[in-house]
Amino acid sequence: MDNNPTAAGAVVLRMRGIVKRYAAVAALQGVDFTLLRGEVMALLGENGAGKSTLVKILAGLERPDAGTIEINGQVIRLRTPTHSLQAGVAYVTQELSIVAPLSVAENICLGGGGRSAIWTSRQLADQVRPFLALVGLDKIDPTTPAGSLSVAQQQLVEIARLLSRNARILILDEPTAALSDAEIEKVKLVVRNLAAEGRSIIYVTHRLGEVFEIADRVTIFRNGRSFEPVRVAGLDIDELIEHLLGRRLEQMFPPRSAGFGPVLLSLHDVVAPGLVKPVSLDLHEGEIFCLAGQLGSGANAVVRAIAGVVPRDAGSITLRTTPQRPRSVRDAISVKIGYCSDDRKRDGIFAVRNLYENLTAPALRRITVAGLLSRKREVAISTKLAQLFEIAADRLGSSAGKLSGGNQQKVALGKWLAIEPSVLLVEEPTRGVDVGARAEIYRHLRTLANRGLAIMVVSSDNQEVLGLADTVATFFRGRLVRIAGANTLKAEELFRDVTHPGDAAAGGIT
Repeated sequence: MDNNPTAAGAVVLRMRGIVKRYAAVAALQGVDFTLLRGEVMALLGENGAGKSTLVKILAGLERPDAGTIEINGQVIRLRTPTHSLQAGVAYVTQELSIVAPLSVAENICLGGGGRSAIWTSRQLADQVRPFLALVGLDKIDPTTPAGSLSVAQQQLVEIARLLSRNARILILDEPTAALSDAEIEKVKLVVRNLAAEGRSIIYVTHRLGEVFEIADRVTIFRNGRSFEPVRVAGLDIDELIEHLLGRRLEQMFPPRSAGFGPVLLSLHDVVAPGLVKPVSLDLHEGEIFCLAGQLGSGANAVVRAIAGVVPRDAGSITLRTTPQRPRSVRDAISVKIGYCSDDRKRDGIFAVRNLYENLTAPALRRITVAGLLSRKREVAISTKLAQLFEIAADRLGSSAGKLSGGNQQKVALGKWLAIEPSVLLVEEPTRGVDVGARAEIYRHLRTLANRGLAIMVVSSDNQEVLGLADTVATFFRGRLVRIAGANTLKAEELFRDVTHPGDAAAGGIT
């Protein structure tokens, strides 16, 4: 069967003994990897395990120091992304390359080579319709500006562009990281349909639930080495985590608090951009309060109004007994409210600055004397925060952009402790973070809550909400649907509330 690349289940890709070093660091140490025709292969590993290096080699972005690559039984060298595309390999990265002002059709045809430059927009549209149909976008007008599409639709346009180049092996790197549940379902359906049509998918993800829903097999990377692929049908979640970490993860989520302190932050009939009905809620000392909802649900609007990121149109916010009207993040910092956004690359870290500077950035007043930076104070505060979040001291002089995603997220969170906050607002605390780092972040958040910090988390990950929260508020289409204790809320109730709450959404809190 292996000798017939057109047969279902035939080996279409075989990588043997792949080695890649960066100076003294061995990113890949003799990795073997096999992909079959028509399968979805999940690629898992903690940040820094080597999976990204492997896919970059396959995509022609990096060259291996040793090893061979066979596609359909032929040894091939992939020196550039163009070579990879010519060999039928396509890479869809997390960072979209859509050109927003151009039409969908023009985006699909970008870089396509032999297409005539004098084709009309209608001719281009007709040319790309079959590829849009392959990714479930057959109802989209190809002349529509690509920038007007949702993130999920833009992701699918990227895939359609690569299918138009006759890609038979697709590498999808965290394709659902920034999508809502409904959009995730669309992407998963497209992936399944492409596999059924005979294309092979390498699916890189940190969302373990997706592995069971979409993958046929899973290959795990750990410390620059790959392990024999395992059929997903024979695994459960605990076994998968054990394979992934090389050890048992006894408990992903730490125990909840036994009780809370007094109310610290109160919202009364707050209205802000993104909310269509007023929101009222209380946050206690020592409480982790999760706002659950998908993109556009209104959950983000609540914490952004508290943090001064967006204006408050109506209602009141009270910190202890003092009314607050923050007009900026600086105003929030001045009253000890920290805000960690959902996009660490955009505004969570300073990628080119070292960790000393990152970890003290929100608290410049604490590290200056008479307007001059005190290096001694900067080092002392950042070292203490690094210890708290288990960031190696020898990394403090490194730029934040060189850290793994999990460590970057710990820096993005940890820097807010420099202001000695009483309230910490966190959006999507573990987006794009591997399972080991997730468990660490959950433990750190619970430790902070146990010390009396009031924490409000926005999350679109239902498992995270149910495991981390003390109290849950669910949002749908700009409305607060329900407030409930996390230990009384069932998974099916949470899923219903954040996807299709029915009468609850129309009538307010149930």
